[in-house]
Amino acid sequence: MMLAFTKMQSLGNDFVLIDGVRQPFPFEIDLIRNLADRKKGIGFDQLLVAVSGEGNADFSMRIFNRDGSEAEQCGNGARCFARFLRDQHLTDLDQFIVKTINQTIGIQINSGLEISVDMGKPNFDPAFIPFVASSISRTYDLDIEGEIVEISVLSFGNPHAVLLVNDIEAAPVERLGPLIESHSRFPNRTNVGFAEPVSRSRIKLRVWERGVGETLACGSGACAAVVACHKLGKIDDEVEIEFKGGIATAKWIDKGSVLLSGPAETVFHGQIDLRFL
Repeated sequence: MMLAFTKMQSLGNDFVLIDGVRQPFPFEIDLIRNLADRKKGIGFDQLLVAVSGEGNADFSMRIFNRDGSEAEQCGNGARCFARFLRDQHLTDLDQFIVKTINQTIGIQINSGLEISVDMGKPNFDPAFIPFVASSISRTYDLDIEGEIVEISVLSFGNPHAVLLVNDIEAAPVERLGPLIESHSRFPNRTNVGFAEPVSRSRIKLRVWERGVGETLACGSGACAAVVACHKLGKIDDEVEIEFKGGIATAKWIDKGSVLLSGPAETVFHGQIDLRFL
């Protein structure tokens, strides 16, 4: 079976996009892992599959991590998804609604390469995230092999832990990232952001993504870091988020939804014979 795909990226966060509206796609974990292999497959941070929308949604977006697990949200991926829908002539709309497995998001295609995504409202309820805690708190102490780490915890449809650091380059991403991701207090695992607020309008950020590892950028991680830093009094409502892969902007609108903006670019198109994976 030949599968047509498009490779895209936003701020170095890379994706493979599949048109599941006009061609069948077998949602198999082993296949997704093989496609994610950067030496034997195509390689990606996340796989995004476009399928027909449900309810008031124009389209549905299935999101899969490199390990084959399905994700609930992906901000950078949503921007690439919007560009893909337009480039593939699946829609001619500038604004549309996309459904993920647990929420709907609004997308606006702006001029040039920039696309804005309404990422929705953050949720701090431990039961929803999910996170093991008796009540909602601004921060939590997490015991990691005897080391106490202070984290903010919230959800944008997917779980996030955010740590403040003094030096983003020296942040213990490789050491603490996987330990926090799989900590027993996160039953569904979590994304882990390491944030350095450098001014009222700028954050430096590195993210260890659940099921992926450290990536060059993470859209939902950017939103989580903005909300966490704002609640701690470190930043204003509208900020730039500096990743290794580039800069995104986010605005927390009246303590409601977070609007995330940034580029989305096509890298190449291709076909792959699934019989050889």
